[in-house]
Amino acid sequence: MTTEQVEERVRETLRAVDLDRVRAPGDLVDRVVRRRGRRRFAQAAGSTVAVAAITAGAVLGLGGGAADQDRPARPAASPQGWKPWNTAAKGVAERGCLVDGAALYCAGTRYDAAKFDARTGERQWTVKVVREGSYGNDHPFAVRDGVVYAYQNHTARNQPNGDYAGGTDLVAVKAGTGKVLWKVELASDNRDAQSALLIDGAVLANTSNDRTLSALDPRTGRTKWRHTWKKGIWCEPAALSGVPYLACRREINHPRTTDVFRLDPSTGKAEQITGVLGGQSIMGTTKDRLVLAAKKAPADKKVRLTLVSGSGQGVERRLPLQGAQADLDVIGDLVISVNWRGEARAYSLRTGKTLWTRPVGVPVPDEESMTGIASPVVSEKRGVVFFLSPTGDLSGLDLRTGRQVWRHHVDFSGKGKPVNFGMPPQLLQYDDVLIARNGNKMISLLPRITG
Repeated sequence: MTTEQVEERVRETLRAVDLDRVRAPGDLVDRVVRRRGRRRFAQAAGSTVAVAAITAGAVLGLGGGAADQDRPARPAASPQGWKPWNTAAKGVAERGCLVDGAALYCAGTRYDAAKFDARTGERQWTVKVVREGSYGNDHPFAVRDGVVYAYQNHTARNQPNGDYAGGTDLVAVKAGTGKVLWKVELASDNRDAQSALLIDGAVLANTSNDRTLSALDPRTGRTKWRHTWKKGIWCEPAALSGVPYLACRREINHPRTTDVFRLDPSTGKAEQITGVLGGQSIMGTTKDRLVLAAKKAPADKKVRLTLVSGSGQGVERRLPLQGAQADLDVIGDLVISVNWRGEARAYSLRTGKTLWTRPVGVPVPDEESMTGIASPVVSEKRGVVFFLSPTGDLSGLDLRTGRQVWRHHVDFSGKGKPVNFGMPPQLLQYDDVLIARNGNKMISLLPRITG
């Protein structure tokens, strides 16, 4: 038995006996909005929305036994100092938010970054937009060591013909005060989950051009090292435990292979660790695996996934997906999808089996509506996955069985009309508390689940 097989057997054994709790997934990042050359997995699967967050989340340990399924949900606990709140943060939250501890960092049409107290909803500081505000899903994406990382327009100057000169800066902001520490111009106006990400000792971002990754010093923004690939090749970055990886393939319709490289986080030196069959895109990560997805033909009933460990060992999975999906996310060890018919599915990357398929419990917009439901969030302590629709309907499904254990409704507009600016709503989690956001309206509540 190989070392990789031994490690996998140990992991499976520990997961099987751990019935008293569910291991925590990592932070969820907003759904990926890729540029043309990145051939979104959602499009390959027939969906019109973007897909999973790129996350270094921990693996969910699911026992799956009858005793585990019957275990009552843990009662909700209010964080110290929290009280229910709601706010209409006009110009501050339309682009989305990020939770970090008891802090909530948002962006809107008037501000590229704003800090709220997640306990009370009180605004603490703001960073004004440069030129006109963005309407994209490009809120602050990471917080580390007291620094918030966000996006901002590069210049406020017009071109000689009066048009606005585009461009995007990666901005580092002091979390305590809102002071801008440094800015670095990115290679393009991409502001998706792969445009910049945190690695050990640096921020990894596309600078200079779309074929160059730069490791930026988090204190100064200065370049520590660069890695560039050849023309005609497209590479997608991700990180496992602070180590950067690249999945690279030729920019043609049907590439024969996708090569996976590990980069040294200190020097940028690249080492190919494996090659996988066909053209595959990074769909997300588990705690210790990259999750790659192959392009799906319309007639295919399953999507080919490849799980690649940091040492290059690969495991193939077949994800059953028929038709377009309203939402699709990698959350820990699970892929959770919702189709346009309102069916939610939990698929285990560990076992390659569908755990359950159940009604999602909230209205799903029409497929032609140009919006969708929020990416779900998982309460690992309570064993519940939560969903939110643009109409303000919320649903909680038991993570092990799919049974609906909670439902609720919030009024985003006060007049019965959702305010979403053509973008999906967002669901965030602060301890046991949920924060539902749609457009500029945010509502914080504590789900009471009795079992």
